Amino acid sequence: MSNRPASPRSRIALGVVGAAALLLTTLAPVSPVIAQDSDEAPTAGLLSDTEIDETIRQDADPIFAAADLNPKSVRVFVIGDLSKENMNSFVTGGQNMFVSAGLIIQTRTPNQLIGVFSHETGHMAGGHLIRSDEGEKQALATYLLTLGLGIAAAVAGAPDAAGGLLYSAPEFAYLTGAGFTRTQEASADQAAVTYLEKSGQSAQGLIDFFDNFRYEEVFSEAKRYRYFDDHPLTDDRIEALQTRASQQPHYHVVDTPEAVERHQIMIAKLRAYLEQPDEVLLDYPETDTSFPARYARAIAYSRNFEVDKAAKLLDALIAERPADPYIYQVKGQMYFDVGRPADAEGPLRQALALKPNAPELLILLGQTLLAESNTKADDPKVDEAIVHLHKGLAVDPDGQFAPFGWLYLSQAYDEKGEDGLARLAAAEENFALGQVGDAKMFAMRARMQLPKGTPEWRRATDIVLVSKPTKEDLRMLAQQGGVGGPETK
Repeated sequence: MSNRPASPRSRIALGVVGAAALLLTTLAPVSPVIAQDSDEAPTAGLLSDTEIDETIRQDADPIFAAADLNPKSVRVFVIGDLSKENMNSFVTGGQNMFVSAGLIIQTRTPNQLIGVFSHETGHMAGGHLIRSDEGEKQALATYLLTLGLGIAAAVAGAPDAAGGLLYSAPEFAYLTGAGFTRTQEASADQAAVTYLEKSGQSAQGLIDFFDNFRYEEVFSEAKRYRYFDDHPLTDDRIEALQTRASQQPHYHVVDTPEAVERHQIMIAKLRAYLEQPDEVLLDYPETDTSFPARYARAIAYSRNFEVDKAAKLLDALIAERPADPYIYQVKGQMYFDVGRPADAEGPLRQALALKPNAPELLILLGQTLLAESNTKADDPKVDEAIVHLHKGLAVDPDGQFAPFGWLYLSQAYDEKGEDGLARLAAAEENFALGQVGDAKMFAMRARMQLPKGTPEWRRATDIVLVSKPTKEDLRMLAQQGGVGGPETK
């Protein structure tokens, strides 16, 4: 991954967990992570797409509310990995939930995915991340106790017993830790049933999901899904879950047709952007005339640069659903990708008219207007781009698309010859990405070019001060007047 984000070519974003920022386009490999009780989030391969995010929030927010969590405080990230081997879901500290694209497409119904969200919410609300330290301590205590017994046996003149105990210490520690994990898993299962029932939904989906893949546990480590390394299943556990779930009043509630289609669209979109286009066209053949299938084919054609085929399909979808902003967005993105920003502008404006406060759309239209301006400083499109970019950043200043807003603002101000604002925008971009060294460098340059005492000048100063300044940096600030000395040009 480069230090600066690339142009958002695909509609799905790739990102870095850190300063609430995600990068767009190329999908990087997902780093191995511990499951539901990990202290660390993956650092690459995270996706964000407004349409997919909305579907996930519709599924997950009622569960968070049922668990007495503020849905706005819980962040859900999609890992851009379709491989079965890395299929997983887990939570980390700070109320962050992660789910792989591979797991999403393996769920056959919305209720199955909601069941997984409910299970992970059980870990989150139950404080299992914090309690995982207790499990580690128990495993360590077992390890040390076994070693101690082995040493005592050796001292007592029983070498065979000593050897067996010393050799078995790691295995006994593992069994202790596994027992602790199984207890947490069972607890999360029961909590999931509670949340699903409280939100008026069935727990059948969670049971079905476990049943569909339970046999994966018997595979070798090289073949089985990662999910089952981190969520070990047992017959007793599933039977306990089934027994309680079947007693709930909402057990026989089924997904609405609208929810089913949203789920199918999400899966079609993930596959269309993450799989090879030819594979997508094979799995969604022309004989399948459903909306999700035609949507997937249109995206596959656009990724193959078969613009006419994609446009024809998209126009037909728009005629059926003229109030769907995301079809217009796909069409606009397609034209942008093939170097036709003038053709992209119209569909993107229509998308924004339908979804006026979507940061992704605001920033994408701003980028498109900049591409049309042909680097003319007096082009009104540059000024309009700046307006859209600022609005996108104001709507969600810490969101996943913020680094791109700052990147394109930096370019826009560069075109207008406003060097101080351009450097400040570059500082903001790097700060959002957690690249504090570059953020500090650009902020120092911005301070020298911005009028002293302005909000922009003070913001540049703040970025320097919170970006691990060295003594030399602080000395330079003092020489430049700090926050109150004479201005340096």
